Amino acid sequence: MNLIDRVKNILITPKTEWDVINNETPDVPKILTTYVLPLVAIGAICAFIGYGLIGKSYFGVRFADTGWGIRYALIALIGGVASTFLMAFVVDALAPTFKSEKNFGRSFQLAAYSYTAGWVGGVFNILPSLAIIGSLFGLYGLYLLYLGLPKLKKTPADQVTTYFVVSLIVMIVASFVVGLILTSILIPKYPGLGSLRY
Repeated sequence: MNLIDRVKNILITPKTEWDVINNETPDVPKILTTYVLPLVAIGAICAFIGYGLIGKSYFGVRFADTGWGIRYALIALIGGVASTFLMAFVVDALAPTFKSEKNFGRSFQLAAYSYTAGWVGGVFNILPSLAIIGSLFGLYGLYLLYLGLPKLKKTPADQVTTYFVVSLIVMIVASFVVGLILTSILIPKYPGLGSLRY
């Protein structure tokens, strides 16, 4: 299945698309190179354009700096790939606790396709003042994850909600830590103001 069809189907008809995904053989390198990286790269490019070229206005003064754009693009790119692997590891490690199938390939499928909405929302980074809207798209990914758990991980119906909630809590904490690390490395504590544009 091509990238555009998979994105469209997982966002519009997720219940039936998870069935299609469940019939595919998990191939982590292929999913990473043909699905995760292209979608994450779109958000990263938009972040570069938004923060590096267009900028953000504060009190009528617009700030833009290519250094900032590169940093935000790297955070989007590295964070997107790292988050996918992190979610896959968390979901897979928790699987036996919730009577689910331990299979990293399936967990990676679940993570990659659940993040689709957030990555699509990454296009809003092109206008930094609208970036929060892109973040809200990511909330739909929670619904995708919830629908995918029983299909890909063979989670019993009575375990799905608990598995989802525990996975979510662990993911929030882990993502927060990854975000802090990336931000502390890539964003200086007291950055310059960048280029002023009026």
